[in-house]
Amino acid sequence: MAVVNNPDLVSIETGHHAETTMNLIYYPGACSLADHIALIEAGLSYRLISINHDRKMQDGRDFLSINPKGYIPTLELEDGAILTENQVILNYIAEASGKLLPGDRLLRWRVLEALAFMSSEIHSRYQPFFKDFPEPEKERAREKLAQAFAILAEQMGDKTFLVSDEMTIADCYLFWVLMVAPRSGVELPEALGRSFEHMRARPSVIRAFAEEGLG
Repeated sequence: MAVVNNPDLVSIETGHHAETTMNLIYYPGACSLADHIALIEAGLSYRLISINHDRKMQDGRDFLSINPKGYIPTLELEDGAILTENQVILNYIAEASGKLLPGDRLLRWRVLEALAFMSSEIHSRYQPFFKDFPEPEKERAREKLAQAFAILAEQMGDKTFLVSDEMTIADCYLFWVLMVAPRSGVELPEALGRSFEHMRARPSVIRAFAEEGLG
């Protein structure tokens, strides 16, 4: 287990310094990487606990006893409460830290909109490539992915980040879906390729890669 402490962590409720550490249950390079990056960007303290293909956790616990859904990411809060699903965990991190969401009310909804779109129209379309489906199903997925990437590229435009001029939780998730894109064989639009390279060079991403043992 890797424990990452932030001595400047401040309790949102009390405003006093707090010794609080969440557990991010993850698999290296999986979609939980988005939450890992967000935790670093948010400045929250966290502990990384990996799982293996047999769903055994690094600390010896049975993962299914923590999350009966059986998949990551899973965030175990300080009081033992469990959160699942990328969109929920990313929002929790943003709300807990007061970072990674725009101040503008409409832009906040745009962030949630982007997260939902990436989950349903991109992340879910990768399944044929993860599980080696028949080629016709892969080709249908490629067509849908190309359409989805084109929509995101138009939204990105000339901006550095997807929704606003500042990084949000949408960019954490976007980085992961773009990182996995080569497995599908779909070429990324220029704007998204630029976004990926920009994010890959961020200190938070470099640190997350190192902590997960990624190349």
